[in-house]
Amino acid sequence: MTEHRKRPRVLAIAEAANPEWVSVPLVGWSLADALRNVADVHLVTQVRNRDAILRAGYVEGRDFTAIDSEAIARPVWAVAERLRGGGGKGWTTLQAFNALMYPYFERLVWKQFGTAIQRGDYDVVHRITPLSPTLPSSIAPKCARAGVPFVLGPLNGGVPWPAGFDAERRQEKEWLSYLRSAYKLMPGRDRTLRSAAAILVGSRHTQSEVPERYQPKTVYIPENGVDPKRFNAHAGPAANGPLRACFVGRLVPYKGADMLIKAAAPLLADGRMTLDIIGDGPVMGALKEQAANLGGAVTFHGWLAHHAVQDVMARCHLFTFPSIREFGGGVVLEAMALGVPPMVVDYAGPGELVRPGTGITVPCGTRDQIVAGFRSALQNLCEDRCSLVGMAQAGRQMVQEHYLWSRKAAQVRQVYDWVTGQREDKPQPFS
Repeated sequence: MTEHRKRPRVLAIAEAANPEWVSVPLVGWSLADALRNVADVHLVTQVRNRDAILRAGYVEGRDFTAIDSEAIARPVWAVAERLRGGGGKGWTTLQAFNALMYPYFERLVWKQFGTAIQRGDYDVVHRITPLSPTLPSSIAPKCARAGVPFVLGPLNGGVPWPAGFDAERRQEKEWLSYLRSAYKLMPGRDRTLRSAAAILVGSRHTQSEVPERYQPKTVYIPENGVDPKRFNAHAGPAANGPLRACFVGRLVPYKGADMLIKAAAPLLADGRMTLDIIGDGPVMGALKEQAANLGGAVTFHGWLAHHAVQDVMARCHLFTFPSIREFGGGVVLEAMALGVPPMVVDYAGPGELVRPGTGITVPCGTRDQIVAGFRSALQNLCEDRCSLVGMAQAGRQMVQEHYLWSRKAAQVRQVYDWVTGQREDKPQPFS
């Protein structure tokens, strides 16, 4: 048992780690913070996260170090923001510019911590973020030469756009996604993978992109987790009345809220179903027009605070999420943590998270096929929602066993024990 083993001293590098933000910065923060329960962790992050981490109660110098790489990051980020095509768009473009910014950050990290690493002050160096598998690490080979295990990940991203959604791809300004596979030719990628003692992969797709010679180093640990302090309500929708469903996410084309409304339209129109949509984005106006003739059965909440999100979700029987390109899908886990079974497209992150008995998966296909799949599943539930009770219980149990951040920290601790020789067998938390 890990509790009888020496607590490893870990230098956790998470350029993006912020308890007050969402997406990658929240993942970076949540994992780094949870790891403090199983290891002696010193967090190294970018200076823009400093104030939020101080507000979270960390002591600078003792618990974390903020690296000021703004001399490069600020001007490059400004150009990237202008070229990405709008807030929340052009993710691949943003990652391309991050490839220009990030090496300077690692250079400063090594300048400050290189001597301590070579001296043996740390048992493990773990780069948590960036999550993108496209960004190599200059620190990895230096750690290998110093004899200090370097853990990389969880890496995730790069899920291909499914066929038939090229219009959504263009609307997201994903021009560079057509050339994304070129990252495999980037200088330093092979050296990073070769130097890493372990490679945490956040999805099966990302795992498949790791060259065969490095597969023995990979450990599958989905990137997302649930913070029970943020999502701790218990769903209690009325047993009678219409089927209550919800959607949470940015209102952009690839999230598929329009497909959801189209699929549910007959049920919404005749009062057998209601739909709560939480989020905002460029297609909000079009979605409201689409729902205008459905008798007020669709409620648009806009963005809500975390506690308000769970309040709305907990009143629902079902979380409906027809997104066709999600790397992680943390909101799916949050729904299951509340006891709200998810209905998702069986593709990428959500398709991996929703296991048999915990929710409903609809095959990925064309827009019409996805609409038809959601409509059929929703009609079945309107006629008989009894199966949702068992799914809710199974989903909550799965989250409690595998996806709380404390559980994920324990999974990563198994990896630390493996790379430091405190266990012989490679851990397989999700085998």
